[in-house]
Amino acid sequence: MSRVLILGAAGTLGRYVARAAVSARHEVTALVRAGSRVPDHLRAGITVCEADLSTTPIAGLAAHVRQHDVVIHTAGRVTDGQRFVDLTARVVTALEATPQDERPVAWFMAGAALLDLDARGRRAVDLPRVATTYWPHRANFDRLRRTSIDWRMLCPGPLVHQPALGLERLRLSLDRVPVRVPEWTRVLPGPFTVPFFAYRVPEMIIPYADAAAVMMANLSRTSETSRHRVGVALPAGMRGRKDQWLAARGAA
Repeated sequence: MSRVLILGAAGTLGRYVARAAVSARHEVTALVRAGSRVPDHLRAGITVCEADLSTTPIAGLAAHVRQHDVVIHTAGRVTDGQRFVDLTARVVTALEATPQDERPVAWFMAGAALLDLDARGRRAVDLPRVATTYWPHRANFDRLRRTSIDWRMLCPGPLVHQPALGLERLRLSLDRVPVRVPEWTRVLPGPFTVPFFAYRVPEMIIPYADAAAVMMANLSRTSETSRHRVGVALPAGMRGRKDQWLAARGAA
């Protein structure tokens, strides 16, 4: 059993993570701006603490994280732009302010566009058409690469409200996309690789519950996910539907 602190536990993904952590019998704390946003069915199994990640002094945030073995940061959205970057930077700084022997493992969220497309290390997020929206993921990743904390970053495609498939069925990868992008695309100029990436995105549309399960399965310091971006895809041959993704975004 681990002591797990969930940042943004009142959000859509945060609620799935909280349920998964409680089911796994971890000792769970939810750090949220307003405790009233935590659903009643979750309250019985977790401790709720109120704090605003964007304004609480770093020393105060560090005091929260140092009491836990794992911190899972699900707060903020990429569409928040610089606010999302600033929020993530504050979480990283709070972890750095924690004595090294008390620092928890930390999970962060990004998207599939941050994963390497090929052996050259090219990423969709570096291309203008994609970077316009998803540049905060790149900024957060750059911040993590400069720190000594034990981080790992989940990089799925869009998340949807669907029954979990289970870890044994998912395709996982470290740093590179978990789907096949033709090797010959490495000779193409960057912008011309976007359609090949976009075509594979439906394979990376996964259930929220499976995203939570991947993190729950990799909480230990010895996990191979440590200091890596983690890609997730559906079983080979399966594709998620964009309408499910849009419905999920509307419900979030």
